[in-house]
Amino acid sequence: MIGIYLIGALSIAIALFLNRNKTIAFVLLGLFLILQGTLSAYAYLNLHATEWSYFTYDSLAVLLLLTLGIISVPAIFHSHIYLEDQPAPPDSRAVYYASVVLLIMGISAGYLANHIAVIWIFTEVTTLSASALIYHHRNKLALEGTWKYVFISAISITFVFIGILFLSLSLQNAGSDNLSFKNLLAQNALLNPFWLRLSFLFIFTGFTVKLGLVPMFTAGVDAKDKAPAPAGALLSSVLMNLGFVGVFRFYIVIANTPLHHWANLVIGISAFLSVFVATVYMIKVKNIKRMMAYSSIEHMGLVMLGVAAGGIGYYAAILHIILHAFVKSSMFFQFTQLYRVFQNKSIYHVGNYFKYNTSGALVLLFGFISATAMPPSGLFVSEFLIFRSLFEANQIILLVVVLLLLTMIIWAFGKNILKILFIPPVGFDDSHVPVISPWESSSQFILLALAVYLGLNPPAEFVQLIKESIMMLPN
Repeated sequence: MIGIYLIGALSIAIALFLNRNKTIAFVLLGLFLILQGTLSAYAYLNLHATEWSYFTYDSLAVLLLLTLGIISVPAIFHSHIYLEDQPAPPDSRAVYYASVVLLIMGISAGYLANHIAVIWIFTEVTTLSASALIYHHRNKLALEGTWKYVFISAISITFVFIGILFLSLSLQNAGSDNLSFKNLLAQNALLNPFWLRLSFLFIFTGFTVKLGLVPMFTAGVDAKDKAPAPAGALLSSVLMNLGFVGVFRFYIVIANTPLHHWANLVIGISAFLSVFVATVYMIKVKNIKRMMAYSSIEHMGLVMLGVAAGGIGYYAAILHIILHAFVKSSMFFQFTQLYRVFQNKSIYHVGNYFKYNTSGALVLLFGFISATAMPPSGLFVSEFLIFRSLFEANQIILLVVVLLLLTMIIWAFGKNILKILFIPPVGFDDSHVPVISPWESSSQFILLALAVYLGLNPPAEFVQLIKESIMMLPN
């Protein structure tokens, strides 16, 4: 199936790139969504099956594929609305649609990859396709954001490559050159600790550009700001999940070696610094899209704190990335409507959104409640479990500091959101405000409701898939 998917997705992307007819583009995008849904269904029905020796339909991949499949539908739908509202030349439209398909294809294959080098390859595919989306507007700011993203991503992907070389050296004592995660786990007792330590440092650092952690987080913030909002939704959710997969699959190997505690220390430092950096920027940021991007950095920091703490933190981390993907993508989708009303993304030039778009304002309000993990947000459950894991790991001081930082984030986030929703903008001419159909917000309500449902009342199959995803980790 993975071969059919890759060939089909690549063929559709090429057809979209060459096509200039809107009707044909919609047909091709519809075919791609069917193909994406078929892959997700096939993966679920063939759990634990392996194809080509490099792809495995394991529990983590199935969970994230289903999440990606759900988000892909509104991403393409809102991309159409975006391109109708801000008309682009046929060439730019063709590149945009082709890049979205390639991005989703690269993320899907990366989820399924059971080999570190294969993840590395498809991560590079996402860099190239995301760069085309960031440069969609073809202006100076878009060019600056694109080059920054390409430059930092190139450095990061080089780090991963160097880490893979060190990983191969760590396997010398085992008499093997197979870098699949299954083989690495089987040979964990024979891995050379020196080369393994270096390998983890480079691979972890390299994947932070996608995951959105210190030290490589800056490229992602600019990318989500400069890219069209529907593309930013993908970058802030499912692409960050790919970064998590790259780190987490290798972490499982490290966790079964004597380097487990050391790896937790590395991850914990990066995670805490990410929450700290997000707090500093959230307090002063006035760009709405950058505000949401820094919120994503905070959440990924919390996720990795859960991984570093261990225990229930493993379960909470995977639950959190899934719920966060639904919540954050819904907020980016809503930004398309917000920008249509105000033609601005600065906090200083927007306000009283409830007056101009009631349904959209409700999305932002519920999105804020969800993103800040206030009940009944599903993220309240995952964050509570992360805090519990820190408490059980006797990281009391760290827990207190993180709670203080999160309080500051909630204050800063809430101040800006309430300004957008209720305070009238200064000097805004509302005589030409477009009428926005409430139906445009329906996808965001569905995503937010899904996050609540999976957090507060998760199906048994969903819980079981998460548990299977962490079963190879030590207690």
